[in-house]
Order: sequence, then C-alpha cells, then structure tokens
Amino acid sequence: MSGNKSLQEAFNGTVYRVSGNGKRNIQVLKEAFESVEENTESDVYGTGKLIEDFQAKLAKVLGKEAAVFFPSGTMAQQVALRIWCDQKGTKKVAYHPLCHLEIHEQDGLKELHRIEPILLADKNQLITLADVMNMKDEIACLLLELPQREIGGQLPDFTELEAISAYCRQQGIMLHLDGARLFETLPYYGKSAAEICALFDSVYISFYKGIGGIAGAILAGNKEFTEKSKIWKRRHGGDLISLYPYILTADYYFTLREHKMGQYYEAAKELAALMNQCHAVATLPVEPVSNMFHVHFECSKRELEPILAAIYEETGIGLVPVLRETGEASSYCELNMGDSYAAIPKELLRKAIQLLDEKLK
Repeated sequence: MSGNKSLQEAFNGTVYRVSGNGKRNIQVLKEAFESVEENTESDVYGTGKLIEDFQAKLAKVLGKEAAVFFPSGTMAQQVALRIWCDQKGTKKVAYHPLCHLEIHEQDGLKELHRIEPILLADKNQLITLADVMNMKDEIACLLLELPQREIGGQLPDFTELEAISAYCRQQGIMLHLDGARLFETLPYYGKSAAEICALFDSVYISFYKGIGGIAGAILAGNKEFTEKSKIWKRRHGGDLISLYPYILTADYYFTLREHKMGQYYEAAKELAALMNQCHAVATLPVEPVSNMFHVHFECSKRELEPILAAIYEETGIGLVPVLRETGEASSYCELNMGDSYAAIPKELLRKAIQLLDEKLK
C-alpha cells in the first residue's frame, strides 16, 4: 500500500469523493432537522399527521392509491411478496438470480415465509419477456429491479417493460417493482415515476441510496394491499413506536434531490467516458443508463489497491474505499453519482484519471 496505508485509510484521507452525496455522518440528520419545529408531533405506531402526510405524498408521486413507510426495504419487499403469494394461493415467486432477496438477505424470504424463488435469466443478463413467457412454474408474483444493480445498473427498454407488464396481467401474475433506485432511472426513460409504476401492482422505493437519507422505504399499491402490508409490518417488528427520524430525513432529502437525478445521470456518463479512456479499464454499461455503473479492471484487487491508494494521496480524490475481486487478475468497483461529484475540480479529476491510465499500462 502507498505509505503502508490501506485503501480504506487512503480513501478516508481524501478531500473529494467521486461517489455519493457526502459522508454518512450525524450531519445528515442535523441538516434535515434544522428546519423542523420543536413542537412537531411524532408519529405513533404508524399513525399521525407526520407519517400519514408523507405516505400520501409518495403515493401521489408514484401514482398509487396508498403507500406505507417501512424502516427497511428488506422488510417491505418480503412483505409485498408474501401478500401476493397469499392472495394467489401459491408459494412461488420469480426474480433475477442477483436479486437483493436472493443474495443479500440471508434467505429471509425462504426462512420466514417459506416462499420458493424461481430464478429467471442468466445472471449477467436482464430478464426479458421471453424469459417470463418460457417460465414453466406457476408463480404468484414476478419481481423486476430497476436498475439491475449487480450488473452495473442496466435497464430494459421501456417497450420491453410494457410487454412484460401486459403479459403478467394477462396471465394473472402480480408484478412487483424493486425500485430502490427508481428515481435514478427517470432521466434515461424520460418518464415520470407514476408512468413507470403504472406497469406494476406494487412498488418499493428506498430513501438512502440516490436520495441520500438515513434509512427507510415506501411500499405502495392499492388500498387493500397496503392495509395488509401494515399488518405484516407489525408482524415483522417494523411498526416501531416512532419512525420520525427516518421520515423527516427521507422527506427532506427527497425534496432536495428528487430533481437532481438528471444531473447525476449526466455525471455518470461523463465519468464513465473518462474511465473508458484508461488502459485495462471498462465500464458496465459502457454508457450508464442511470446514476450508477460498474468499473472493471484487468488487474487483481491486490495489485490495484496500492495504485489507487497512491492516486488518492497525490490528488486528494477518492474513487472507492473497497474493491471486489472477479478473478485472479480482475476486479471491479461500483460508482453511484450524487452531489459529491460536482465539487471535484475538473482539472484535478482529469489528473487522477491520467495517473490511473499511466499506472495501469
């Protein structure tokens, strides 16, 4: 490592960060609370003006009849799939092999709900209409993630989405949207959130990714669905006495950043173009379709870490704190554009990219 510093240590010492909206520290909470009156009443077990107004606001944004605030997306999505399975009378759902429920939740869907997932498509490809039509199993619900994070944030064409939605409705299959990064896709599609959500029976969105809040999620759908979700929220232990720290920060940063997604999208395309000029570097997708993309290096994690650490120390710009191995001589990282990118002086950024190119030759 450069100066015997780990990549994480070198990253921690940088002045500028390529990804995200800034450090995830207590200031995120303090900023959101600066304009909140001290006598504002908190929510109590899912009731009260504060939570009900926010839920109504997001239901309108998403074009759904109702919405429920959850402390986590993991909880919200398991609840959504359970409701659709109970309604259909079958314990099978379908989703992508790299779906969050499959690889990041310790088999919660299987262990807590005894729901069997059917994995559709090759793990390196998006789910297509053909994949859905060729499925042999009878399922209650199909989950689509927009964008598909684990393969660089790729997106299907909107016409493909419309076709999948129409087929699911024809077959009586409920369609659920993992929209953790839904708002980040709007600039590419040129659609409103409501227009995209109209294709789905239920929708989940996150507030700590591109929005940059602390935590929390919204689950939206028709009134019957959301009323059932409130019961499951309590069964999952998510109906806390108060969730206002999450709700207030979610509302604050949603209002602050909802209209910045186009800026983040353009930043992603700009940075990806610069990265693709480097030796032994390729982005996935080549041109991003949201604010996120993956950067693949023809270099092992062990070889690349000291190179990046040295660049961090020389330029003060941090790309990522962690690399992931994809093979003995390859690695990658994930970048998510937010407010931080705009603060980096362009000349300094070009210098950092040039150094990377030189060191990888």
